[in-house]
Amino acid sequence: MERRVLVAVFLSFLVLVLYQRWVGPQPTLDEPVAVEPAVLPSAPNGVTEPAPVVDTPTAAPAPTVLPGAGEVASPAGSDVEAASFEPVVSDSEPRDIIVESEFVRAVFANRGAELVSWQLKQFEDDIGGSVELVPPEVAPGQAWPFSLVVPEDPELTARLDNALFRPSSERLQLTADQATLVFEFEDSSGLRARKEFTFHASLDQPYVVGFTASVTTAAGAQPLTIRWGPALGGVRLGGSRMAMRQLPGAVLYGRAFEDGLLQEDDIYRAQPANLLERQTYEGQLEFVGVDNHYFLAAVLPGMRETRVDYSPVSVVGLDHDLVAFDLTVEPGGDELPVFIGPKDFDLLRAAHPDLVRAIDFGFLSIIVVPLHQTLRWIYGFVGNYGWSIILLTVLINVLIFPLRHKSVVSMRKMQELQPEMKAIQARYANLKATDPAKQKMNQEVMELYRKHGANPASGCLPMLATMPILFAFFRLLSAAIELRGAPFIFWITDLSLSDPLYVTPIIMGASMVFQQRLQPSGADPTQQKIMMLMPVVFTFMFLAAPSGLVIYWLTSNTIGIGQQLLTNRIAGPPRPHSVRSPAERLVKKIAEGGTEDSEPAGDGDAAKTPPKKKPRHGKGSRRGRSKGSQ
Repeated sequence: MERRVLVAVFLSFLVLVLYQRWVGPQPTLDEPVAVEPAVLPSAPNGVTEPAPVVDTPTAAPAPTVLPGAGEVASPAGSDVEAASFEPVVSDSEPRDIIVESEFVRAVFANRGAELVSWQLKQFEDDIGGSVELVPPEVAPGQAWPFSLVVPEDPELTARLDNALFRPSSERLQLTADQATLVFEFEDSSGLRARKEFTFHASLDQPYVVGFTASVTTAAGAQPLTIRWGPALGGVRLGGSRMAMRQLPGAVLYGRAFEDGLLQEDDIYRAQPANLLERQTYEGQLEFVGVDNHYFLAAVLPGMRETRVDYSPVSVVGLDHDLVAFDLTVEPGGDELPVFIGPKDFDLLRAAHPDLVRAIDFGFLSIIVVPLHQTLRWIYGFVGNYGWSIILLTVLINVLIFPLRHKSVVSMRKMQELQPEMKAIQARYANLKATDPAKQKMNQEVMELYRKHGANPASGCLPMLATMPILFAFFRLLSAAIELRGAPFIFWITDLSLSDPLYVTPIIMGASMVFQQRLQPSGADPTQQKIMMLMPVVFTFMFLAAPSGLVIYWLTSNTIGIGQQLLTNRIAGPPRPHSVRSPAERLVKKIAEGGTEDSEPAGDGDAAKTPPKKKPRHGKGSRRGRSKGSQ
């Protein structure tokens, strides 16, 4: 039984690793596009500005069209611009408006009043700059975040995207609790459009923006949808291969109709490769958005009845699709909170309690969430996530020490019983596997275990207890943004990435070998071979694992070695049970009146069988013979 359990545990771990490596979300290769991407000029401070609209329609990439949502802005020089009306309230020329706080540097283009840059100043990208959440690959003519779509009027949508909105301020530096930026546009046809953004500078909601929009024409207020342009930037695909890097995808939570079926309150996720040409959810939605491995952009309708359409979007220069969504809103309705920032547990909860569901901890979330909270609590004292992982590992091993100690004691009993077990197996060695007498051998072995209080499966209990924690740690280190770029000591500068020098995985493998040498040896040769192979397999797998996970496993092995040495010192050396050889048992049985053909019995049975009494040849017998002779 112990062998089967070990094999099952080993194969389960191997399947998990291989699934994360090869079956997890992977980039979808698109067919090469003949259109050359537009080169976007750089503005001061490294902010990317949208390329100016040119007069030739073929100079800009073709606009992205989301099915059922109406066309996006047409390139300049199109028939829509030629037929445009005289502006009444407008800006004189295209320009950018910068909003900056301690946490964010946002750039809005007055053309369309759309977001063209959202940089997180507290997070670095792969080249040392601030993380950019508006994909820089978005080209002119494609949808940008906070675009407005009039579903029944593509021409009006194009006019809004090309309109030069007049901003209420040229630059906002957030120092107070909040500040407001308003964009307005009006032309001679009676079209009036207004977008209002409210920014917060508070520490608990630095990534929340309040958004309202309205569009009216001579016919009255127009129905609107907010479009979030293609997904998010800030995805880091390099580093650890074992740590699954989630590509941009759709995420929403609420009670929604999906393809006409009412679902219960639940979280919905979809990668671009799994999305239909257009996927619609409608109902009471708590939040809708797009996310990637570490970041999230989500609008919070607050369980209002609404509808959202998700669509995959191909972007020139990327080898995988992005995701855009159109969210239906009430014209001139209440302010919609929009979260654009990191998947930090506290920040998400401050924005909305249900927003923490956007963090995908997988099926082990019941273990991952307490681990996450405990790790953050320890970090509050030590200020280093590497040492926090070590202290948390010590705490976990202290809690499971009784189980580990019981396992060692049971394995020691199993080692002491090896001579008797081998003797039982030797007596039945010549029997076929189908022989009914084999069942009796199993019964004798189980009776031996019961008599001495040994459990053959107890040796696996610590491994079975720690495996879910190992998987949970793996998921935690892959998903927790706190560990993104978190340094430990010396050469380990990012706990979410693999050890660049492979030092810790090799030491971890050596610790597994040393720990196995301290443990009582098992009787099953197959089990021993598996146990000898596991350090090699784990070492190779952990070469690509997040260094934080390797530190956890290495610390756990070190503590296990200490506990094993302590147990061995307390219990002393094993005392194997002595067993007579078959020849000795045969001589004893013949002496007791048995025969060579009698059924073999164990030493315990022989001890319990009383010897047959020998015939008495006392004085009475001699007297009888003397009397008869006389």
